[in-house]
Amino acid sequence: MIKRTLLKNGTVITLDKTIGDFKQADVLIEGNKIVEIQPDLNVSECETIDAENMIVMPGFVDTHRHTWESLIRNIGADWSLDTYLKNIYFGNIGSRLRPFDGYVGNLIGALEALEAGVTTILDWSMIESPEHADEWIRGLKEAGIRAVFAYGLSGDHDYWNRESKLRHPEDSKRVKKQYFSSTDQLLTMGLAIRGPEFSHWEATVSDIQLARELDVICSMHLGFGTWGSVDRSIEKLHKADLLGPDLNFVHANTINDNEFGLIASSGASISVTPEVEMMMGHGYPATGLFLEQGGRPAIGVDVVTSTGGDLFAQMKFALQAERSRINEQLLKEEKMPEQLALSARDVLEFATIDGARALGLDHKTGTLTPGKEADIIMIDLTHLNMFPLNDPVGAVVQCANTHNVDSVFVAGKAIKRRGEMLNINLDRLRQWAMESRDHLLTGYQTAEGNETN
Repeated sequence: MIKRTLLKNGTVITLDKTIGDFKQADVLIEGNKIVEIQPDLNVSECETIDAENMIVMPGFVDTHRHTWESLIRNIGADWSLDTYLKNIYFGNIGSRLRPFDGYVGNLIGALEALEAGVTTILDWSMIESPEHADEWIRGLKEAGIRAVFAYGLSGDHDYWNRESKLRHPEDSKRVKKQYFSSTDQLLTMGLAIRGPEFSHWEATVSDIQLARELDVICSMHLGFGTWGSVDRSIEKLHKADLLGPDLNFVHANTINDNEFGLIASSGASISVTPEVEMMMGHGYPATGLFLEQGGRPAIGVDVVTSTGGDLFAQMKFALQAERSRINEQLLKEEKMPEQLALSARDVLEFATIDGARALGLDHKTGTLTPGKEADIIMIDLTHLNMFPLNDPVGAVVQCANTHNVDSVFVAGKAIKRRGEMLNINLDRLRQWAMESRDHLLTGYQTAEGNETN
């Protein structure tokens, strides 16, 4: 018998424009699917969960996260982009990763995301060997998260060699066949490639062709720092007829308006990681520039070496950075802004349905829509920072934090209830994380010349 769950009397934000929102309604889940959203549903033989004083909404979608870096979280609170690269790639912390370290990092990183209401991530991975790939996938699977495993590049000193391409093309085919032969599962596959600014052009073409042979999302860092303003990579991809909805560009801070338009018209996506970009020196977030050319950005955390693993902070950074950009232009003209440039609902869409669309998962998740899978979170309105409720969307984007996430469901399965994560052994996870952290960092000389211990 299919299990049925009724979320009763919640304030429902569906983010489905055809359905709208509800001041109070019920959400019925059967198995892994949402089947009905209406006030006062009369349903028998189901588990009823009281959602009064809760906001019921889609889980967040993080379109760019280096998940394994949970093992070295907060080490880079004062790192610039250059320092980060020297430590993770040039300094070879990444190359020290053993397969089991990757398993632990992905497991606790994915659980961190889930606890914060992030039900879907793209894991931009660094794979040294087939054994590493297997363990990275195992960590995501055991966490119970919906994820795109983006098979990526090793973290060794050769990372920035422009002549090299995806190191294990044959193993990526093995991984697709072994783990991702069906799209009807929580984990799907992508490729994390160097792209045209960090590899030879022929390598980029080959990697994109491989992604299309495998029928997977292809993600690459592009257009940030001092590279993107001179390379005009998007124009090159367009002229080569390589742009398409299966390409995901991370950052894109320094590309020009024409390139934003090319991305938008091709259906490709941009993942903005606003906090890390503003902190590390990638460039100003591309949120509004992409919107002006007809695109809809998605949002990512990027690296928990330098920030937290939730999307509440990233939504606020994206929203206020873009508002500030427009406000500064008006102030220079000696005008005061009359209407703010970007809405809270826009940013909430970036973190849900627009993210799902960027990952090719909008048919499954991103909105509360009957027929979609039940990736749902519940935000507790009884906390001091959440009542009295006046604007549900504004409350989620501007006021809420991870402390307010009461419940998390992925494909109808409860992962967190009443503020507590279910079925995890925190003591064991903590021990594993400490052991892996010590292996990666003990005696390691950071780029600042400090020895970790």
